[in-house]
Amino acid sequence: MKKADFIITELDKLFPDAHCELVHQSNFELLIAVVLSAQTTDERVNSVTPVLFRKYSDARKLSKAKLSDVEKIIKPIGLYHNKAINIIKIAEKLVSDFDGDVPEKREELESLPGVGRKSANVVLNNCFEVPTFAVDTHVSRVSKRLGIADEEDEVNEIERKLMRFFPEDKWGKLHHQFIFFGRYKCKAKNPDCSDCPFKKICTYLA
Repeated sequence: MKKADFIITELDKLFPDAHCELVHQSNFELLIAVVLSAQTTDERVNSVTPVLFRKYSDARKLSKAKLSDVEKIIKPIGLYHNKAINIIKIAEKLVSDFDGDVPEKREELESLPGVGRKSANVVLNNCFEVPTFAVDTHVSRVSKRLGIADEEDEVNEIERKLMRFFPEDKWGKLHHQFIFFGRYKCKAKNPDCSDCPFKKICTYLA
């Protein structure tokens, strides 16, 4: 069995239902949650977004929000000042340029304040079913430990290698499975290697 097929098979056994753990009810909510998730956990983001989205349920409402009000709500997630500025600016741009809707094109998504390639990939994948492979810290770590990427590779190079390594129709699901594997098993510190199916190909154990 090819290495790529082996990884796909084993991750399907471990995490058949891997999914985006940022709680959201719309494309707008996911976009805002993704921006808020930078350098913090999904769990922490999920602790503040119910209040945020009750008050600002769409781009038009958030575009008119007072900065201090938004800061108060998202303060627990860290970097809240810059994030509050960004999400209000995002809402303003969505209203002025996209009639309040989240755009479907990468260039348009990346034109929004605080939205880089990784965030755009997450939105494209989850909102519009565009095949992407967003690389966060979990995906980066797992890719290197499984020998798909090299230790010195930057995010964009890891993404390119993953997209070459796996079939395009698997990228979306694998992105979530890599995150689940990195978050719950192949952790940065003290990974649970006891019954890991990837022991023979793992560089961490080499």
